[in-house]
Amino acid sequence: MTELHPDLRENVRLLGDLLGQSILRYPGQDCYDRIEEIRAAAKADRRQESGSGQRLVTLLGQLSDDELLPVTRAFNQFLNLANLAEQYHGIRRNQGHPSDLMVESLGEVFERLKSGGVDPEALHQKVADLRIEFVLTAHPTEVARRTLILKYDEMSDCLSRLDHEDLLPGEREEVVDRLALLIAEAWHTDEIRHQRPTAVDEAKWGFAVIENSLWQALPTFLRSLDASLSEATGQGLPLQASPIRIASWMGGDRDGNPNVTHEVTREVFLLGRWMAADLYLRDIQALRAELSMWQANEELRAQVGDSREPYRQVLAELRDRLIKTRDWAEASVRGEAADKAGILFENQDLTAPLELCYRSLVDCGLEAIANGPLLDSIRRAHTFGLPLIRLDIRQEASRHAEAVAEMVDYLGLGDYSSWSEQERQAFLVKELQGRRPLVPRNWQPSAPVREVLATCEVVAGQTPEALGSYVISMASKPSDVLSVILLLREAGMAFPMRVVPLFETLDDLKGAPDSMAALYQVDWYREYCQGRQEVMIGYSDSSKDAGQLMAAWAQYQAQEKLTEVASRYGVHLTLFHGRGGTVGRGGGPANRAILSQPPGSVNGSFRITEQGEMIRFKFGLPRLAVQSLTLYTTAVIEATLAPPPVPKDDWREVMNWLTERSLQSYREVVRENPDFVPYFRQVTPETALGKLALGSRPARRKPTGGVESLRAIPWIFAWTQMRLMLPSWLGSDVALEEAAKHDRLPELREMMQGWPFFRTYVDMLEMVLAKADLRIASYYEQTLVEDKHLLALGQDLRTRLQGCIERLLELKQQQTLLEQEPVFAHSMKVRNPYTDPLHYLQAELLKRDRESEGAGKVPEMVERALKVTMAGISAGMRNTG
Repeated sequence: MTELHPDLRENVRLLGDLLGQSILRYPGQDCYDRIEEIRAAAKADRRQESGSGQRLVTLLGQLSDDELLPVTRAFNQFLNLANLAEQYHGIRRNQGHPSDLMVESLGEVFERLKSGGVDPEALHQKVADLRIEFVLTAHPTEVARRTLILKYDEMSDCLSRLDHEDLLPGEREEVVDRLALLIAEAWHTDEIRHQRPTAVDEAKWGFAVIENSLWQALPTFLRSLDASLSEATGQGLPLQASPIRIASWMGGDRDGNPNVTHEVTREVFLLGRWMAADLYLRDIQALRAELSMWQANEELRAQVGDSREPYRQVLAELRDRLIKTRDWAEASVRGEAADKAGILFENQDLTAPLELCYRSLVDCGLEAIANGPLLDSIRRAHTFGLPLIRLDIRQEASRHAEAVAEMVDYLGLGDYSSWSEQERQAFLVKELQGRRPLVPRNWQPSAPVREVLATCEVVAGQTPEALGSYVISMASKPSDVLSVILLLREAGMAFPMRVVPLFETLDDLKGAPDSMAALYQVDWYREYCQGRQEVMIGYSDSSKDAGQLMAAWAQYQAQEKLTEVASRYGVHLTLFHGRGGTVGRGGGPANRAILSQPPGSVNGSFRITEQGEMIRFKFGLPRLAVQSLTLYTTAVIEATLAPPPVPKDDWREVMNWLTERSLQSYREVVRENPDFVPYFRQVTPETALGKLALGSRPARRKPTGGVESLRAIPWIFAWTQMRLMLPSWLGSDVALEEAAKHDRLPELREMMQGWPFFRTYVDMLEMVLAKADLRIASYYEQTLVEDKHLLALGQDLRTRLQGCIERLLELKQQQTLLEQEPVFAHSMKVRNPYTDPLHYLQAELLKRDRESEGAGKVPEMVERALKVTMAGISAGMRNTG
């Protein structure tokens, strides 16, 4: 097996040693020795040395209540430091250091496309028109506290400073001392949130990602894109191009989250404007120091007269308006009456003076100065705008139907809820074509409807640049879309906002093409959407509903058919991928996923959710963000200009054959086996997940109910914690077993060879199986399952997991998992001695927790240690939900 890169290994060792020094100082030598003893036993257990497993369990069982927390925290902290070292190494690899995991550069991809026959003019046009939008979601999977994330970021900076061969001994010592201090501060900081963040807190966290990383990363990336495009095509990026957009669900996603109200959404819009004004103010003050020159063109002179420092004068006026804007937004957040006179509100107010300065400098032959920091500010202004981030609104379809129904009933026009879809459509289109207001004066709607209408009013008061999409979850009919447009219009919306149906369940995905065709057939709607449509594909709920293999195939087919339907009606379709971080929620390496989409479905535009800890792993540091932006952009351009081939009919038949079997076997367990839900509740920490104050949203859609009431994230989180990883492989095991029995593995190997979609699916399945652990899953069962008749189900699931591993190895003709991913395999191996004790501790702590709850009182130390095990295992697995 490939070892870790020597520099990475050295960094992991340095961080671990510094953590050990902090532990030696407090709690002291005895605790340090106990931790080292447990770690050695875990390593021996992994080597399967005789009696080592029992020794590990015995050592953990001997821990006193006072020792539980420091021991648990030590293993958690090490895993966070290991992640930090790996993350830094990922950036470092892309700075000329040798590696087998380099992100392909923009220039290399452009040259490959040209060599493959792509016309340079076509390449330039596609890049100039590119639209990639990252949607930061409030999905609660970021376990680490913000205060610790900031410390980890500075630790990464320290590793960067150490990465110089010409450091003097004193300089090196100074950096190591700072690193030691940061690790000591982290060790003495409580890593668990004790208060659930509000929706506004989540939005502020999203703004901080922009301030601390993307604000710097975006212009750096666009400079690279500009240079590579210019070299490949002879033309650079247009001045006003904004190929990357950042949107957010934080403060806008009200689906199943009663904590997101219209007041919250209004506050988030205002906070975004406050933050943007503050960031642009810093830019303008820096630009005033830079642009001291006196030459100016006639256009600029016409505005500033004979000023000796014309650029500084224009920027001073912009600075004053930014200060007013910031003050107005701050007062508005506090609920105070604020003067809007002179503030910057429309994006043009910000971009026009900057572009005026740019044109003047170019006209005066000062192009080098124009293309300095001023260009970076212009690109930020076009990307982030005055609102800083585009806020999506998400609401469930039935809430809009309820609002229209109450309105129709009040006006005496009939019972909307009993109308057929055709009747609803006819009514909605007639109202949309007319001009009369529909919402009556003095009408007192019910509280839920009042909230829907108030949200529409808040949205209607924004500029187009402040808004992303209005996403309708559980959408299935054209009236679901038309009712939202009508409600927005009634609220005073003056421009057409993107209204996006979200197709989530298996049935929704199958019905999506017909639903969209019916919508495109409405003449009024085709005019409204102006030839552009966005459709969201839900990965999480479809996987929970049907199993990962069936869901992946249903998503693929839905995208194919949605693309074909849009093309038939002359509509440009953008697919919005609601992927989570884990494979069970559509996760995995982004570039592989994009390059395996159906041909034609990635047509120069791509929208994707980024959630929780994945935001930090991809965009948490400026250089990391540049790397991620490069990876996504190259994949979208390549998928657009050199899409994968259409799959053969034979391969489709095989997929239908496989998924028929996987769906049936998945649902037999999850839906039809009466023992499944009790087993799930007893063997996983699902019932304790509510103790982790992860996000503002409840873990359940309903307080009672089975798996169907559980959100996709806790569903994945729970199985990951105890390493059965069930959502990602259940069903695939039977499909592969049947394929082997019917001698169809050669067909599957041919599909892997020629069809990126199937190859990606198999690779993702292998990654999940490598994270699964039969011994740990068995230990949870022995420790936690009280109803002994449930053990037969557990034994069956573990047997099926083992069979799935064996069949996958047979399919890929390998001896061990991850043979072609040696770096990832070794990374897992390094983590195991730290995650294993956390698993064994968690099982024991869950047992104590449940017993104590039965007795009426859970000891604080047990509950705190339990939360730390959840955080630590999440860090060890590199994802939660």
